[in-house]
Amino acid sequence: MSLTPPQKVQKLQAALHDKAKAAPGYRFDLLYDKLYRADILKYAYVCCRSNGGAPGVDGETFENINAYGEDRWLEALAEELRTKTYRPSAVRRVWIPKSDGTQRPLGIPTIRDRVVQTAAVLVLGPIFEADLQPEQYAYRPERSALGAVEAVNDLLQRGYTEVVDADLSGYFDTIPHAELMKSVARRVSDRNLLHLIKMWLEAPVEERDGRGRVTRTTRNKDEGRGTPQGGVLSPLLANLYMRRFVLGWKTLGYAGRFDARIVNYADDFVICTRRGRADQVMAAMRSMMERLRLTVNETKTRVCRLPDETFDFLGYTFGRLYSPRTGVSWIGPQPSKRKVQSVCREASEMLSQRTTGKDVRVVIRDLNLKLRGWSNYFRVGTVVRSRETVMKHTRRRLRWWLCRKHKIPGGGYARFPNACLHGELGLYLIPRVQSGLPRANS
Repeated sequence: MSLTPPQKVQKLQAALHDKAKAAPGYRFDLLYDKLYRADILKYAYVCCRSNGGAPGVDGETFENINAYGEDRWLEALAEELRTKTYRPSAVRRVWIPKSDGTQRPLGIPTIRDRVVQTAAVLVLGPIFEADLQPEQYAYRPERSALGAVEAVNDLLQRGYTEVVDADLSGYFDTIPHAELMKSVARRVSDRNLLHLIKMWLEAPVEERDGRGRVTRTTRNKDEGRGTPQGGVLSPLLANLYMRRFVLGWKTLGYAGRFDARIVNYADDFVICTRRGRADQVMAAMRSMMERLRLTVNETKTRVCRLPDETFDFLGYTFGRLYSPRTGVSWIGPQPSKRKVQSVCREASEMLSQRTTGKDVRVVIRDLNLKLRGWSNYFRVGTVVRSRETVMKHTRRRLRWWLCRKHKIPGGGYARFPNACLHGELGLYLIPRVQSGLPRANS
C-alpha cells in the first residue's frame, strides 16, 4: 500500500509491531474490533479504491458505491462486522495468460470483501512483519524483488555458486489450511478474527464459461487447502506459511551444515551453496517441502552450477557475463531473454496496424509508461545490451507505425530520426545507467 495511513492508524500499527517484536511468544487476543474501527475501515476502502480492479460476483463497482454514498456503505459494512453477521461472498475466477502460453487462475473478491481483508492486513501485517525472516523479500515494507535479486548476486560474489533453482507447483493453491491456521494462531488468539480468516480461505469460487453459464466450486473447503491468488490477504498468508520453510531451514541446521542460504520472494526461491553441496541441499529441500505438504515441480527444479550454467530468478538471468571491450568475464545478473522479448512483443502490439487510428500523443504516452516500468525494474546488473535491444526494436516499430499512419513509403529513418522520436515526439529513452553491483571474475 503506497498511501500514507492516518496518524491514528499508524500509531496502532506501530504499537502492534513493537509489542510483537518485543515479545515473540505473545498472542494477540483483541484484534477483531479493530477491523470495523471507522478510521481503519475508511483507509482500507481508500486503498482498495486507489488500486481499482474489476468487480466481484455481485457486480458492485466503486461507481455504484459512490452513488450510494461511501460513508453510508462503510457504516453498513462496519455494522455487519460489529454484529458478526458479515459473510464473505464467493470469489470470481478469471484466467490470466502467462508468457509460456499457459494460464493462471486469479481470484477476484467483491469490493466489500477486499475492504475487510485490507483492514485485516492493516492490523495483522505489523504483527507478522516482526516474525518474517530476513530472507523473505515479498510484500514487505522497504523490501522488493530487486532487493532479492541483489541478495542473490551478493551470495554469488561470495562464492555460493551452486544454486538450487526451485519451483513449487501451485503454491498459493496448495497451502494446507490446518497448518496455515496454526501459523496464524501462534500469534493470534482472537477467535472471531481466526474464524473470519477461515471463512475467507473456504470461500467458494465462481466461474463463468464462454456461454455465460455459472459454476460454483468449493475445492478449497473440500480439500482443506489453497488461498486464492488475487485476495488481499493471500500475500500475507503466503509469506507467513513460507516462513515455516525459511525458519525451519535454519533451526534444523541445514543452513549451517551445508552452508546454504535461501533467498525467497513469494513462491519463488533459490538456495545458494558452495561447491559440492547442491545435491544434498536439493534432497533436504525436497524433504522439508514434503513435510510442509507442498509440491516441488520436478520438471522446473534443478541444480545450477555457475559460471558454466545459468538460472533465471525474478526476471533476471544469472550467469557468466563478458565485457565486449576488455573481454573480462564475471558472474552477475542481466534481464532475461524472455523478459526482453516480452516487452518488445508488447511494444509491437501497441504499434500494430490496428492502432494507426489512434492519436500519436496517446500512443507514445502509453508506450512511455511501458518503457518506464520496464526500465525501473530492469536496472540491476548488466542492462546496457538489453536496453539497446529494447530501444532499437521500439524505434523501428514506431517508425513503421508512423509511416503507416501518415501513408509515407519506406522505413521512415530519414523522416523520423532518433532526434525526432525522442525530441519532438517525446519517446522515452531508457537510461544507460548501470547498478554498480559488485562483480567477481568468473
